[in-house]
Amino acid sequence: MREGSAGSGAQLSAAPNFSHSLFRAAEPRPVDHGPCEIQTKMFLFSAAAGLLVLLGFYIWTFCPHLWADCSYMWRSLRLGFRLKGYKKSKPFYSILDQFLDSARRRPDKVLIHFEGREYSYAEVDRRSNQVARALQAEARLKESDTVALFLPNEPSYVWTWLGLAKLGCRAALLNFNIRSKSLLHCFSCCGSKVILTSPELLAAVEEVLPTLRDQGISVFLLSDSCSVPGITPLSDKISKASDEPLSPELRANVHIRSIALYIYTSGTTGLPKAAVITQEKMWAASFVQAACGVTTKDTFYINLPLYHSAGFLIGMIGSIERGISFVLKRKFSASQFWDDCRKYDVTVMQYIGETMRYLCNSPRKINEKNHKVRIAIGNGVRTDVWTEFLNRFGDIKVRELYAATEGNIGFINYTSKIGAVGRVNFVHKFFFPHMLIKFDIEKEEPVRNSEGLCIEAATGETGLLVGKITWRSPFVGYAGNTVQTEKKRLRDVAEKGDLYFNTGDLLRFDHDNFVYFQDRVGDTFRWKGENVATSEVADVLTTARCVLEANVYGVKVEGHEGRIGMAAVTLRDGEDLDRADVYKQVVNYLPTYARPRFIRIQPCLEMTGTFKMKKVKLVEEGFNPALIQDPLYFLDSEKKTYVPLTDEIYRAIISKELKL
Repeated sequence: MREGSAGSGAQLSAAPNFSHSLFRAAEPRPVDHGPCEIQTKMFLFSAAAGLLVLLGFYIWTFCPHLWADCSYMWRSLRLGFRLKGYKKSKPFYSILDQFLDSARRRPDKVLIHFEGREYSYAEVDRRSNQVARALQAEARLKESDTVALFLPNEPSYVWTWLGLAKLGCRAALLNFNIRSKSLLHCFSCCGSKVILTSPELLAAVEEVLPTLRDQGISVFLLSDSCSVPGITPLSDKISKASDEPLSPELRANVHIRSIALYIYTSGTTGLPKAAVITQEKMWAASFVQAACGVTTKDTFYINLPLYHSAGFLIGMIGSIERGISFVLKRKFSASQFWDDCRKYDVTVMQYIGETMRYLCNSPRKINEKNHKVRIAIGNGVRTDVWTEFLNRFGDIKVRELYAATEGNIGFINYTSKIGAVGRVNFVHKFFFPHMLIKFDIEKEEPVRNSEGLCIEAATGETGLLVGKITWRSPFVGYAGNTVQTEKKRLRDVAEKGDLYFNTGDLLRFDHDNFVYFQDRVGDTFRWKGENVATSEVADVLTTARCVLEANVYGVKVEGHEGRIGMAAVTLRDGEDLDRADVYKQVVNYLPTYARPRFIRIQPCLEMTGTFKMKKVKLVEEGFNPALIQDPLYFLDSEKKTYVPLTDEIYRAIISKELKL
């Protein structure tokens, strides 16, 4: 028993050592990788890294804009879903509601910087309440009434519009440069019975006051007093009005398709037309800033007139949508521009037409790149000016746009590719279907096939841009002008019964999906069986040292088909027309048919308020030296220069003695 007991104890005492050896045997042991396995893993890692490098190289080489495309499409989709939400919201959520929310959340944030003064969101909100109450009392305004705003760029423009929006009223934004017949025309288009103006424009209103009185139209002046009978001063009544919020019931019937504004076309080819801007279109236009990458931390610079869609919709309304501050200028000033940008820490600037060229023509300064501007939004900049602007003023992302106030299709060059006005992608085309179609310049109509349908232009070919009219991309038309509205509608484009908006613009899509503006229909003319783009000819003329600006157009010559090229030009200060240099430029860079045969020297070119050149009068006046007081020149191919256009030369042209 003892021996057995003793043996058992020995076994128990030995048990822990045995168990420990088992535990150690269960521990993971270092794996001894052979040379082949290590080499295999290194090869796989190197191959994966190489594939990533090749993929990156492929994307960089063949898809250099992939990231920009994806980023832009993502922003566009988000904005599209937002707009869809506003369409369905009950009650309707408007830009005004967005402003009111910003005023509640950040009442002390500056909305407007103007000539050394700051106006916060809360202050603008209160002032707009006072304007609404004063107009409600004096003009007896009610929902859906229209008020014509004939005002310069000043802060009162902003809160006056907001006050009208609080009453559910529409605003007609009148160009403050128009007078007499044009002013009455614009006023009558919108069906307004009230016009609101300022002291500096009083003389223009007085000129048409008898007609306004005859039509029963009330005229209000933003001043404390007025000595002109029939004009009611309003400022004193505004200052005495309550600034308490107004009931949303005053605008209860406003919805996504309600008319918000009337914005007038520039009138380059006749009297301006009143484009109808709905609440939906106002929202869509306000998204341009967001689509271009503007954030809630930016400060926007508005130096364009608020009566224009760029200044009002993209600038002012876009800033309200972003909830940011903006600097408002009475008018564009190249000499003050960069000083303002530095003073107000501007990060986003706006341009249109020739404004960027004016900046490039300003005297050079040492601190030209000393600013915080990172984005420029606008349209109409020439390629050479674009390049010079970047060289002089730094790495600014230029977001060149293509759009029309009344249109249903537009593009944004979100890649900053110099010269392009936009870029095509499948998301954009899905939401805004469009086509480039072949266009007959001479007949000024689309080319159709045997079935009566339009023919799509090939990639790289210039064509007429048309946008399909759908519930998502509508075309409302022009107020009080059914004839012009119908002219903009194009039927049977891709299939029988479809309906498209005719932009009237000739564009080109290249093989990389970039969009290039070529010319406007009517500006482009046909000579010697070839199409001549006026913008291209103007660009070449301005490369001559003496030429400051050029307005190119085609004029009729009796006995000849088509129209021959002519240019009205202005000269740089202290310069005479360097006929040899101008001849050298047009011969070196333009084909024979595109060279302007006539040049007219003018002290200044007639332009619209948004720097678009007027051509109608010039075309009508032609090139007869007996009727034109300005110096005229004729391209003499034999003498290889431009010579003064005399009565003898004119008669030789008309009698066909001199061949063109």
